[in-house]
Amino acid sequence: MNGQTEIINKALQIDIFGFSGMVTNKDYVATGFRLMDKMWQIVKSNSLKNKGLNIWVYEHGEKLFAGVELDESPKAELGLEQKSVTLTRYASYKHIGPYKLINEAGERMIAELRRQGFETTLPYIEIYGHWNADETKLETELLMSLKDD
Repeated sequence: MNGQTEIINKALQIDIFGFSGMVTNKDYVATGFRLMDKMWQIVKSNSLKNKGLNIWVYEHGEKLFAGVELDESPKAELGLEQKSVTLTRYASYKHIGPYKLINEAGERMIAELRRQGFETTLPYIEIYGHWNADETKLETELLMSLKDD
């Protein structure tokens, strides 16, 4: 791994707006991009001020939510779903490099956490940093919920 996994015992609350969907054929990437593209179309066409970071929330039952933090709640008629996620205890790891290696980094993260005696649970969150054409500089924060002792 190219960084260190940090255990955080302080609650994290994220409020995001976007869309949720069922993952078909275990293709999380295609599902995430479909949901994210739909969300960005509404955010951009309505000039909604946002933090510009894509946030994917992986949930039980093959559900995925793709959203973004907005500066203020949008009008309901825009159709964006709101998702509030609270992680009470979690592990954080910053992946630096190509997106195609995120899954591998996540698997290594889970293995390392297990070696340390932690058990992960859902939701699992990926926060994608700002775009960089040099994919070796792409930053993605991986946040894994940890089961309480």
